[in-house]
Amino acid sequence: MVALIQSCTGSSNQLPASSPSAPESSNCHMVRHALGKTCVPNQPQRVITLSVPSLGDAIALGVKPIATVVYFDEPPPYLAEHLTSIQVLGKEEQPSLEKIVALKPDLIIGIKYSTEAIYDQLAQIAPTVADDWEGFPSWRQHVDFVANVLGKTDSAQQVWNRYNQRIESLKVALENSQKNLEVSFVHTCCGTIDLDLKNSFNGSIMADAELRRPPAQAVSVSGGIVKLSEERLMDIDGDVLFVATDGPEAAQTVTKLKQNPLWQKLRAVQSDRVYSVNYPTWRGGNPLAADAVIDDLFKYLVEDKQPA
Repeated sequence: MVALIQSCTGSSNQLPASSPSAPESSNCHMVRHALGKTCVPNQPQRVITLSVPSLGDAIALGVKPIATVVYFDEPPPYLAEHLTSIQVLGKEEQPSLEKIVALKPDLIIGIKYSTEAIYDQLAQIAPTVADDWEGFPSWRQHVDFVANVLGKTDSAQQVWNRYNQRIESLKVALENSQKNLEVSFVHTCCGTIDLDLKNSFNGSIMADAELRRPPAQAVSVSGGIVKLSEERLMDIDGDVLFVATDGPEAAQTVTKLKQNPLWQKLRAVQSDRVYSVNYPTWRGGNPLAADAVIDDLFKYLVEDKQPA
């Protein structure tokens, strides 16, 4: 692999961009990150992202990567249009190094847990940075990290201004309609049923909008997520229930869940306010996904759309 990288980059005598001794110049700025420090170009033209949150952050900041990894089979609506012109390098766990070499990036942005094992190889291809991602509770910090890497801190402020304006608009609309709703969210993936809590990605959005959550969901834990057992199904009881599934197996899990006698006792079920939402959107961890989650909250809580 090292031989392949050297032959493709044609720069075997150059210091790795992530070397601590790499000098800072007018063409790059030094970024400290989870795996060291790297002098990254001030105006990168060929950016590769190795996580979906990094991808969404870059696009929201006005930079379209040339390639990315994904963790879904079908692109969520908020990303579908963008991905038509972005090459997919594979799933997050195993990006194709051969494709990355061939694309000749000038900057690679990743997160520590999925990048660390191949960091040395990546750093020989292009300046590479990795954020110390601590799960979806850290999505806001990751936006600011990517903005710093890309030299887009002014754009980041605009992104946060837009987000805050939309949250305020939602709060006003809810004040005039259904202020005291208790909103529940459950999702299924990979054979488990899970709750995203107050400090999760979508949980933090609902907290910003001052939406009430069921007691079992109105707490914060490391990672922002806990598994739900069928015996504790009433932990998802609320006036409104959002359900997200990831793939056919997850859909079967929900079908089985609905056969539980406790399902019919849920307030949202009794009032026909159970809404299916897109899994990779509600767990997107970036401003583009946040905008789409806010759209759903307007659609179902303010406009009171009927379940699909």
